[in-house]
Amino acid sequence: MSDAQPIDQIAERVERLLLRHEELQRTNALLQKQVHDLEVERDLLKSRLNAARARIDALLERLPLLSDGAQPKDIQ
Repeated sequence: MSDAQPIDQIAERVERLLLRHEELQRTNALLQKQVHDLEVERDLLKSRLNAARARIDALLERLPLLSDGAQPKDIQ
């Protein structure tokens, strides 16, 4: 009977460790999903940034070049 107490303690600790392991697995799965969602959002934002940058570059190319002394109001 004296061996039952340490075995019970070990069994209780193993049960707690198993519960903790399951909890950590769920947390890890949630964090992995969050990372994936953030990566998708980042890629979308990068794509939008590149598209906006291309539009700005196209607009800049359409602007007339200013001569050394010309002011923007002088250009029609």
